[in-house]
Amino acid sequence: MLLAEDDRAIRHALERALTLEGYRVTAVADGVEALAQAHRTPPDVLVLDVMMPGIDGLQVCRVLRAEGDRTPILMLTALVETQDRIAGLDAGADDYVVKPFDVEEVFARLRALLRRTSETNGGPVDVPKQPAPEPTARLIEAAGLRMDPQARRAWRGARELELTRTEFELLELLVRNAGIVLDHSTIYDRIWGYDFGPGSKNLAVYVGYLRRKLDEPDAPQLIHTVRGVGYVLRED
Repeated sequence: MLLAEDDRAIRHALERALTLEGYRVTAVADGVEALAQAHRTPPDVLVLDVMMPGIDGLQVCRVLRAEGDRTPILMLTALVETQDRIAGLDAGADDYVVKPFDVEEVFARLRALLRRTSETNGGPVDVPKQPAPEPTARLIEAAGLRMDPQARRAWRGARELELTRTEFELLELLVRNAGIVLDHSTIYDRIWGYDFGPGSKNLAVYVGYLRRKLDEPDAPQLIHTVRGVGYVLRED
């Protein structure tokens, strides 16, 4: 694991806690060191503070994603506004924890990220666009969406969607349960492996981000909010 945090007290405390939890931790103090270490010894997971001097956590994330590095990234941020969290997701982060945080929450999110990934780091890969496949038994379909869980590809109509790991898994859950209202705790448990409670905005951020990629002008919205309950996928 690679931990990048410029606050010395937080860095040392988190490094010690993660080590006691069984992680092998390399801790650095800024984004420049984080990139150098990630290139030198690719980690299984990265924990990046957003606000660091020089190169911040978002820039580190963007550089790694541009290089084709799909290592899971957990962001640590003191920024609580929705647009700040969306900026992290736009940069390619898989999840975030808002400061001040409980270390048990960090552990839970890391466990969920590592459970959901079996990919290894690699160099840049130029993957040519492929046409959407003809319907086969391995595809799942609902509300004009098609998904290939094995290939981790998804389409709305003929348009292929560019989804992060978490977005894909959230959409797959909704597609498999099209027309069924899924409550917040069920979605948290299935996607993150942990219910972060009624005060968490994490799910709302991911749903909003997923809607931005799904929605099309003059086309019906596919993900609907059932206030006080959860979300449902349907084509009205």
